[in-house]
Amino acid sequence: MNTVLYVNPKGVVYETRAFSKADIADLVSDYGLKNLSSGDRQFDFWFTPTTRRCQRRVNRTATELLLAATGFTASNVPLLSGGVVVATHDSDGDLDGLSWQQLDQLAQSIRTLTKRECRVLTRRFNRADGRLRRRPATPAAVPAQPVEHRESVRQ
Repeated sequence: MNTVLYVNPKGVVYETRAFSKADIADLVSDYGLKNLSSGDRQFDFWFTPTTRRCQRRVNRTATELLLAATGFTASNVPLLSGGVVVATHDSDGDLDGLSWQQLDQLAQSIRTLTKRECRVLTRRFNRADGRLRRRPATPAAVPAQPVEHRESVRQ
């Protein structure tokens, strides 16, 4: 069994099981799966670039986990949106589950974020949320063009 962490779009973390990349694709509710690995290749963050309005908001918890587990800085960590799966891989590159030690390491690493990193992230999160609020949910309506009415003529 492969124990993975699923961080839903609202930031709630669940421990669940995944046996293949297809299972991960089902968890994040989309295809076009992308992943980022930590610098020590211990953690894989699986996500999908989403265009659905309901999942455009930044997944703050997943982004903080990514920052804590990788060499990114608060200024350049990618802002993840939608659902995110945290797993690991074996020596062949196949999906593998997280051990209890790795789960503990993730939990401890997120506690090591400094106040400065949290401030920078919060500023970036707020900026991203502000851009979403300014963007209309649907494209602007195009005014209708007058249509000429033509009658068919039979000869």
